Amino acid sequence: MRRLMMSAALALSLSAAAEEPVRHIEPLSWWVGMNTPLQLMVQGPGIGAFDVTAEGLNGVKVTAVHKAESPNYLFVDIAVGKNTRPGTCELVFRKGKTEFRMPYTFAERSRERRRSFSSADLLYLIVPDRFSDGDPSIDSTDVTVEKPNRKNPGARHGGDLRGIIDHLDYIRDLGATAIWCTPLLEDNASRGSYHGYACTDYYHIDPRFGSNGLYREYVQQAHRKGLKIVMDVVTNHCSTEHWWMQDLPFPDWVHMNAPYVNTNHQMSIAMDPNASQADRTVMEAGWFVPSMPDMNLGNPFVLKYFQQWAVWWVEFSGLDGFRVDTWYYNEKEPMAAWAKAVRDEYPWLNIVGENWTTDPDRVAYWQAGHPNLDGFDSHLPTVMDFPLQKAISDALEAPHGRKKQGGDILDVYNALSHDFLYKDLSNILIFLSNHDVARVADTFGRDPRKMKIAYTLLATLRGIPQLFYGDEMMFATGNPKRDDGRLRMDFPGGWAGDRVNLFTPEGREKARADTAYTHAADLYNYASTLFRWRRDKEVIHSGKTLHFLPQNNTYGYFRYNDTDVVFVFVNNSPEACKVPWTRYQEMTESLLVGRNVLTGETQLITDNTEVEPYSTLVVEFDR
Repeated sequence: MRRLMMSAALALSLSAAAEEPVRHIEPLSWWVGMNTPLQLMVQGPGIGAFDVTAEGLNGVKVTAVHKAESPNYLFVDIAVGKNTRPGTCELVFRKGKTEFRMPYTFAERSRERRRSFSSADLLYLIVPDRFSDGDPSIDSTDVTVEKPNRKNPGARHGGDLRGIIDHLDYIRDLGATAIWCTPLLEDNASRGSYHGYACTDYYHIDPRFGSNGLYREYVQQAHRKGLKIVMDVVTNHCSTEHWWMQDLPFPDWVHMNAPYVNTNHQMSIAMDPNASQADRTVMEAGWFVPSMPDMNLGNPFVLKYFQQWAVWWVEFSGLDGFRVDTWYYNEKEPMAAWAKAVRDEYPWLNIVGENWTTDPDRVAYWQAGHPNLDGFDSHLPTVMDFPLQKAISDALEAPHGRKKQGGDILDVYNALSHDFLYKDLSNILIFLSNHDVARVADTFGRDPRKMKIAYTLLATLRGIPQLFYGDEMMFATGNPKRDDGRLRMDFPGGWAGDRVNLFTPEGREKARADTAYTHAADLYNYASTLFRWRRDKEVIHSGKTLHFLPQNNTYGYFRYNDTDVVFVFVNNSPEACKVPWTRYQEMTESLLVGRNVLTGETQLITDNTEVEPYSTLVVEFDR
């Protein structure tokens, strides 16, 4: 039997019973002063035959008890009065002469004023299992199936929350201001569980990463160092190993799938006015893969479950934002209601949704407030700029086949020319790569010069930048195609006995003699100089953009506001070139001497200023 999952004080004090009458109560606990209505999901053998009341805490009252189609569930609506004080009530379960009681805790809600992630931040994306093994004693546990095997790229390797906590200084010193980890909740699949995207328990951190308490400590430690925490969550699907799959509350708790139907992965269907309902049903209700049952957010109990689950994690841990996996695979109207409910509770909270398409109009459709002709509003503040990610990859791609000279920076210009589509340019997540695409180092032919161009673009373009762990030092697999287990590689120095330690300056200097990491120190220094500079640059966070049509694989653009101007020039060609400063006179006419951001030196730019092949110039000016 799985461990009992209840609130902090839920040690059962029951009359003698052959087996536990309640195995799960979710949410595990709650708070006074919340706006989100509370509905408990109670699961246990035959619990559907019981009535429920609440006693012992003034203002807490059961207002409705809903029976599920399974006799082993109840959904209990609880009202919490405005004047209710924190404390513990007793949930009283009665069936005829049988009665038992369970404690349920209501704490004081946080009054801390927090800011979510924004264009002022740089998100550092980590695959926790591959970052650092801070506590080898939990690499295997009695309640989880898959055991570690570092030799297998698709297996668990042992990275954990303690390992991330141990290296918060590294992340901060790089210039990042927020951390996004791929899912940390329990994924108890028998294989491939390291990535966490097939959840088996929505209310507990996977014990191989740590505990709920350690997650809260992680958030607190990060906050002390000026780092925000973004939780990666999945509402679209769970795992076939989730405990409720053995006995669903309702047959339509998940989209039933016999015979099996895979989603068609066609994002356009959600917004296509001519799409058939049959195709939309397959897109929304088809399963992502056979091991990931598709949740039915059209069931009001499912939707309520996920709304208050998100609220619970924000309140319990103090986290600062969400990244939502596979956003558009969810039923779009219920998913919009999910986002609205979370932001009604926390108006300051930012949420970014994965909307994987390289068509900018299809990305823009999903951003909150976009004037869609069908009247749909996703209530999703931030979208992911996959079109720009592809453009950067194409522009800096290593020479091959027909691209004998490699890519053209014109691709980046063209991607940015679609900015008229977006409702809010400050709420667009920009990135070079993530856990689902090939390592950019492989795409760029492991050319450190291309990596530096990429860092420059990431640090100076509009939106919210996100960096995939290790890209700051050109982590590579040797394969320019996506290879999940290998691209989600172990961070050298994160495990006892690693021959290289890239977490420390000394280790990076020593690694110059290692052919795999020869450029790690230089690249880290370059990237961290840019990213640390960016932290305090309001002109980058919220300034406007003026760019000029690229010529000969060179690109000049400005970020500006009323007081500051930043000039960026990219030479993506194999030849040295001169900056066409006069051509930019509509912006440069009033600019005098600036400061070279990368060297710190005074910089005077003229038409004779030369920029080396595959390099950039970044200069800041006062207006």
